[in-house]
Amino acid sequence: MSGKETGFHQARWNEPIIYDLTSLGERGILVPAAEAEIRNRVGDVISHIPEGMRRKSAANLPEMGQSRVLQHYLRLAQETLGRDLNIDVGQGTCTMKYNPPINEAFITTPKIADLHPLQDERTVQGVLEIVYRLDKFMREISGLDRFSLQPGGGSHAIYTMASMVRAYFEEKGEKRDEIVTTLFSHPSDAAVPRLKGYKVIIVPAEEDGFVRRSSLEKVVSERTAALFITNPEDTGIFNPHIRQFTDLVHAAGGLCGYDQANANGILGITRAKEAGFDMSFFNLHKTFSSPHGCGGPGSGAIGVTDELAPFLPVPLIGYDEKNDRYFLDYDIDHTIGKVKDYYGVIPAVVRAYAWIMSLGAEGLRQVARVAVLNNNYLLHKMLKIKGVDAPFAPGKHRLEQVRYSWEELAKETGVQTTDIQRRVADFGGHYWMSHEPWVVPQPVTLEPTESYSKIELDTYVSILERIAHEAYEDPDLVKGAPYNSTIDKMDDHSYLDDPEKWAITWRGYQKKYSRYFEPKVDDPEKG
Repeated sequence: MSGKETGFHQARWNEPIIYDLTSLGERGILVPAAEAEIRNRVGDVISHIPEGMRRKSAANLPEMGQSRVLQHYLRLAQETLGRDLNIDVGQGTCTMKYNPPINEAFITTPKIADLHPLQDERTVQGVLEIVYRLDKFMREISGLDRFSLQPGGGSHAIYTMASMVRAYFEEKGEKRDEIVTTLFSHPSDAAVPRLKGYKVIIVPAEEDGFVRRSSLEKVVSERTAALFITNPEDTGIFNPHIRQFTDLVHAAGGLCGYDQANANGILGITRAKEAGFDMSFFNLHKTFSSPHGCGGPGSGAIGVTDELAPFLPVPLIGYDEKNDRYFLDYDIDHTIGKVKDYYGVIPAVVRAYAWIMSLGAEGLRQVARVAVLNNNYLLHKMLKIKGVDAPFAPGKHRLEQVRYSWEELAKETGVQTTDIQRRVADFGGHYWMSHEPWVVPQPVTLEPTESYSKIELDTYVSILERIAHEAYEDPDLVKGAPYNSTIDKMDDHSYLDDPEKWAITWRGYQKKYSRYFEPKVDDPEKG
């Protein structure tokens, strides 16, 4: 067992949040006062700012020198597990793809980084051309007719799909209030349509992991607005009868939306068009190179057929052949309007464009082939570990990921998947369990993608193999983890279940600090 060979021990700092490091009056840089000649030429700049846009008081920012700022963020970086330092195979359903560093050079150049989204379109012809060309690439990859790169991520793209569904049937004068999805489609396919007021019907999988057409027939009706579905689903199982599903929904007058947030296993092999979908989206921050970034910055590239193109958000990017220029096109008949500021998350767009250009059509197909090969190699190795299983579709290959179960190990040793997750961190690995609720007991969802070598996959499996061995020999060792990570095991998770205790921002933290963390003082003279 080679899980300990690297001698991994993560850097650990007692690093406070940056506001607690502030030292009043300390500065990282002193901006010189404007020279008299400049003041005389430009006048009082502040007076030109509308009164409503001026601060009443100075911004509440940390005050500290440059070196301490650098130290703070480098320490935080050393406490982070990531693809550049570790093996993060365990980010199932999120395709934590290797991002070529050259792409970072592209997006950090001033030509991209210093663009302003309100610039005159005549001054951003280059980036508009990239957006326009990426739209064309996505059409080829999906078979659909028009793309918008405006949504900020996958769930946002699903929201955009639901908005277009609503607008489409309002235009037709039809009242349809149900959207159908499946149990192992991405959870956002069920959650997001509710925000648009739809009743969501979830179709369960059979014991073999497949959804049957007969099950879908029971819920599809004249009230069905759309089917939102992931294929392959989060189990890694691909439904080869998907065209029967879309035909069934179309026969009832509904639309079909394809959630392709993860497309690593099918690029250049299957397309939304041939499967009968009216719309589909891809996550550029997953399949197409950009780092995930804990929910952003992302881009949910959404494509539609010609029939739905008039409902896309604006602006789209058009090309005027006569004047050889690209332009922002707001002239869309039934547009749902804007779903996000401006016209897309340009860094994600540029990375995706560079990634596709570097690979070409055959390279995209190779991505899918290697992703599937890696996943099934990992499946083969994982099933040799005592205590782990892969529910559904026994003996069959999966596509880009597998949802495994440690139920047997938990019953025999008392070690839970959460314990294994913390122990994996001691070896420099990353481990993702599953979406809640746990339909698969004691789950772990692994997705190796095409980015990993055989050596890396073998190393990752050896870590899990070692932990399983520890669970049977010394379960308390696993339960006490982590030992080499940046934080100790937290026994009280109650605050995670109470939104009243969440503090997403520093301002929110300050508002709630006294309520939850300050000791109570009985003597008002001391309080």
